Parts: sequence; structure tokens; C-alpha cells
Amino acid sequence: MIPEIDTAFSKIKKQYGSDAIQRIELMMNSNPADRTPLQKDAKWIVPGLSKGGWLEVDSYPQLKMLITSLEQNATAIKKEIVELIEIKDQAVNPYQHYLKTQNNWKALYLFKDGQKTAYQSKVPSASKILDSELRDWLCPLLEMHFSILEPGAKIAPHCDLWNFTINLHLAIEIPNDCGIRVENETRNWEEGKCLLFDYSYQHEAWNNSEKNRICLLIDIWHPDLSIPERLALTSFITEIRKYF
Repeated sequence: MIPEIDTAFSKIKKQYGSDAIQRIELMMNSNPADRTPLQKDAKWIVPGLSKGGWLEVDSYPQLKMLITSLEQNATAIKKEIVELIEIKDQAVNPYQHYLKTQNNWKALYLFKDGQKTAYQSKVPSASKILDSELRDWLCPLLEMHFSILEPGAKIAPHCDLWNFTINLHLAIEIPNDCGIRVENETRNWEEGKCLLFDYSYQHEAWNNSEKNRICLLIDIWHPDLSIPERLALTSFITEIRKYF
């Protein structure tokens, strides 16, 4: 193991107990061959979290305040992002997925590379939630952004890197002929409502309409993680990124 990870893990175990991050240590030694086929391409899987791709928001009452705030502010959030897209604001650029970048999949980032972006004032309704209800859930390793699938855009089937964060979608503008498949189940977005799924499972999305499909995407910690597990994962991934 990288020495910096050893040091970080030792400090966490000293503070929280020797078994506080046992699942994270198991994750580091897990075998992808033991996973379900539609999760095998993910890099890191913490045992004992999601049992499938789709997650029901009602199953996580600890997220209720966040989801309620997002849904109650959906109209104001939509107005702000739609106006920016219509004027072709320079903050809206091709989304930088770890697998590839495609020109018909755009994004406006509110949080990226461990910090807030300079675009907070452009979308104040979403930014306010970032500073309040979302503050304790947003994973510092990842992102919060508006995802714009332009007409005809398709996101190819893929697994994201791990299961200890999950993807929370607030549906902003949803035309007909759009959809998202996670594992073996296809669903659709409902404007003003949230969807939640574990993106370590294979998933894909498409927009076969002639309008933009817009969602607010947030990478949040899996609710079943403990605080010491979050600390260990943040240290682990940060040092792995530095190393490579």
C-alpha cells in the first residue's frame, strides 16, 4: 500500500476503532470476478452497500431534506439553467467523462476537482442548496453539474468507477423519447422529481427527441457509509490519484 494511505488509515482506526474501516480494507482486496456481471467493470466496490442498480429515494429517509429542497426549488433551478443554455453561455461546455468527451453531451459544473466553480452566481437556486442541505452529502472526490443531453445524444453502456458514491438526478427538462437504463431496468425522468441509482452498475441514457434533456446530477456519498469510511475513502482515492 502507498505509505500515505497506511498513515491515514492508522489515524482513522486509532480514532474510531480497529474495525471502523474494515469494509474499505476488504474493498481494496476484492476480486471483480465475484461481482454480478453488470458491475464487473467498476474499479472499487465496498461490500454491503447497494444490492442493485436502482435505489428508491424513500428507502433513505436521511436524504429526505435534501431531496425535498431540490424538488421544491426545481422550477427556479430550471429557469436559471435554461436561460444560460439559450444564450449559449460560456460556462456550458462538453461534459468531461472519465471514459470520453462527446460534443452533444454538455455540462455546467457547480462543483469539480474538490471545490466550487466560479459559476455559482449564474445558478443561485442550485448553488444555495449546494451550500446548505447538500453540504454534508456531496462527495469531495467528484462533482455536481447540470447534464445536458442534446437532441440525438446517447451515452453508451458503461460502469462508473465505484459504488461508495451514488448518482442523484433532479429532472429539469425532460422531453419525450428520453430514457435511462440501470442494470436491466429502464426508467424515465419526471420533471421536478429526483432519481437515485448506483452507477457502479452498468447504465446508459439517450435522448431521441428534438429538444435538450436537462438534469442536475450530484455525486453523493452512499447513505450506508459511516463517517470513518468516508474519511478512509477520501484519503485512499486522493492518494491513488496522486500516485498515478
